[in-house]
Amino acid sequence: MDISTIVGLIVAIFMVVLTIFLGGTPLIFINVPSVVLVVGGTFAVLFIKFSAKMIFATVNIVKNAFFTKPMNPQAIIEEFVSLSKIARKEGLLALERKQFNDPFMKKGIQFCIDGSEGDFIRRILSTDLANIQDRHTQGQRILKAVGESAPAFGMIGTLIGLVQMLVSMDDPSQIGPGMAVAILTTLYGALIANVVALPINDKLSLRNQEETLTKSMIIEGILGVARGENPRMLEEILKTFLPGKKRALSQQK
Repeated sequence: MDISTIVGLIVAIFMVVLTIFLGGTPLIFINVPSVVLVVGGTFAVLFIKFSAKMIFATVNIVKNAFFTKPMNPQAIIEEFVSLSKIARKEGLLALERKQFNDPFMKKGIQFCIDGSEGDFIRRILSTDLANIQDRHTQGQRILKAVGESAPAFGMIGTLIGLVQMLVSMDDPSQIGPGMAVAILTTLYGALIANVVALPINDKLSLRNQEETLTKSMIIEGILGVARGENPRMLEEILKTFLPGKKRALSQQK
């Protein structure tokens, strides 16, 4: 579970709610027509831009921002050093005794055990990685669309509210509701975009980068094990994926 995402979202919502309570009556910030316009309009635009299957699949992708814990690159290096030692000492078949939590790594090691060629292993795993990246990018595109559409419908609601207000200037009782729609739709659109959609989109982008790095390391580690790479040499190869500071710390150990 990613605590920072959850804490950040809760704190952002809390700050907005706290400001509302401190500033006056909270009920004045509830306007059903504004909610219907911004939320309904945003979802309508999503169905215009994307297929229903893509939109519903995004729910599972968004979970990565909250519940996916990135793999530790240093742990991956240590794991492959251990696997390399076993493979060189006892043979690739000895790796069948090992348990792997990561399906991607398990699949690659099974290719090694089966005696698959390195080019075949790289081609299959690289294709799997590309498909994962495509799914993540698809989710990010949808969240970005939400971040663009929600404020746009907020502005549309503002224009509608202003029109309603201007044509009802001779009836003071209609000015208040018109202004409420005009202002609150902009507020709702800004909150949806800047508190939910765009921050989660950025976190998914970060998760995608982290997963690409770790799975690229796994691919190189699997190929090293398959060709019987010296454990020390394999460790140095995998360390090239680490950022400068982490690489220096790793070398000190």
